Amino acid sequence: MRALLRLPIRPASGPPAAEPIVVARPDGGASGGATAASAAPDGAAAGTAGTRPASRTAARILAAALAAASASACMVGPDFQGATPPVARYTREGLRDPAVGAEDRRNGAVAQAFAPGRDVPGEWWTLFRSRALNSLVAEALARNPTLEAAQAALRAARATTEAQRGALFPQVAFAAQSSYNKAPGGELQSPLNDNSLLYSLVTPQVTVSFAPDVFGGTRRALESQAAQEEVQRWQLEAAYLTLTANVVAAAIQEAALRAQIAATEKVIQAQTELLSLITKQSDAGQVAGADVVQQTALLAQSQQLLPPLQRALAQQRNLLTALAGRFPSEEVSQTFTLASLHLPRSLPVSLPSRLIEQRPDVKAAEAAVHAASAQVGVAVANRLPQFTISGAVGASATNFAALLNPAASLWTIAGAVAQPLFDAGTLFRRQQAAEENLGAAQAQYRATVIAAYQNVADALRALQADGRAVAAANAAVKASQQSVELVRKQFGLGAVSSASLLITQSAYLQAVVTQAQAQASQYADTAALFQALGGGWWNRRDVAPARDPKDPAPFL
Repeated sequence: MRALLRLPIRPASGPPAAEPIVVARPDGGASGGATAASAAPDGAAAGTAGTRPASRTAARILAAALAAASASACMVGPDFQGATPPVARYTREGLRDPAVGAEDRRNGAVAQAFAPGRDVPGEWWTLFRSRALNSLVAEALARNPTLEAAQAALRAARATTEAQRGALFPQVAFAAQSSYNKAPGGELQSPLNDNSLLYSLVTPQVTVSFAPDVFGGTRRALESQAAQEEVQRWQLEAAYLTLTANVVAAAIQEAALRAQIAATEKVIQAQTELLSLITKQSDAGQVAGADVVQQTALLAQSQQLLPPLQRALAQQRNLLTALAGRFPSEEVSQTFTLASLHLPRSLPVSLPSRLIEQRPDVKAAEAAVHAASAQVGVAVANRLPQFTISGAVGASATNFAALLNPAASLWTIAGAVAQPLFDAGTLFRRQQAAEENLGAAQAQYRATVIAAYQNVADALRALQADGRAVAAANAAVKASQQSVELVRKQFGLGAVSSASLLITQSAYLQAVVTQAQAQASQYADTAALFQALGGGWWNRRDVAPARDPKDPAPFL
């Protein structure tokens, strides 16, 4: 499983050397590297007037600098690459249909068949052909707050990604300052031509700043945030799948509890009638009083089974109500029995090679690896030189009216570079931490993939045994019911003791409860297979929530 992810690392030699940024100055000279060129307003200090308007000159210089910085940019750190695990089948042997023979069918078993390579429908719960189940799932999808929270988290991640994208562009701001100043006297001179010590100064300007992404640190950060957005998207899909699967499982469990309660009540009724018969025989002196006591104890034991089942049913109703986004006092109207649910005969089974593309938890784990991989690039870029380019265009004068004078204009353009020299190993350790986080994410991804294949294999194995289990349970109920009737007749004739009657009654009670549990397990394992295969989200139309209609900047 170590080959599940291959993350090639770029050579450590670094990017090719870029040509120095050359910035033209009004005097015809040039500056390179981290030097700055500026023009001061006439009237505030001695200076020369440019041959073209200052604002146009500054804009062209800044545009040339940005273009040069973008052309020389690269991206350090590992490039993420996914991989498909070499898995050809889910189980050790080839996929075999559940073995249900003719005798099993006569005992009430439903023959199910696997359909390898067939796609899972987006609304897989409709295969149970229950209108009540379909309506309850629709209500849960519309009202459950878990989905609302997951959708809000995805929208927040999208907004964060768009905010991170802004770091790739220059930042433009407007600033204006008005001040009243006193210049020092004596040997120092006033900045004004008339040597006034008291003066006002008004300076409006537009500033532009840009950090060229020379080594790709900003783009790696954006890549990481976009991967985090993918994590949220797949977590939304996982929440959708979990909610629908929980509703179906809860409905099946309710049906199983109702079947167990009905079977237990039927047994209690039969035992009550038998107790009445034994009591009459005891009054007539045909049986001993101990037989009455034993039958009474058996009836009490059966009655003890009923309250826990009724409590479980009430709690199951509360669970269904909560999944539908309601309060317990607003109980859902849908009820479920095993007879109202129809077991799907044909079960789609996706190809093993497609499973990792279908499971939301696997896709979320893969996106987490992508995010961790990009963070390594961010850590590497932080250890390399950081470049910044800034510029300002404005005017400065002693009053607002003088701002309209072309001589009051000013502009500045500057470039800077910063390289960490000593930080006590801080940036190196952060890179180490990012690499270890990547290793942890890869290991978690492999564990998630293994668990995904295990889930499918478990569901397939369970379904292969469920048919035989249901047939055996049905046969046991039939045999134990015949045994109770036979022993009861013999007991009435005095041919057997009450102990034999008690044993057969206990066996019948256990058989009917086991029958309900076996039938419910077959339904639950069918739903578990659909969930293990990813739930068919790729066949739905609502997998990507639309942009918020109140978004003030849809053009971004």
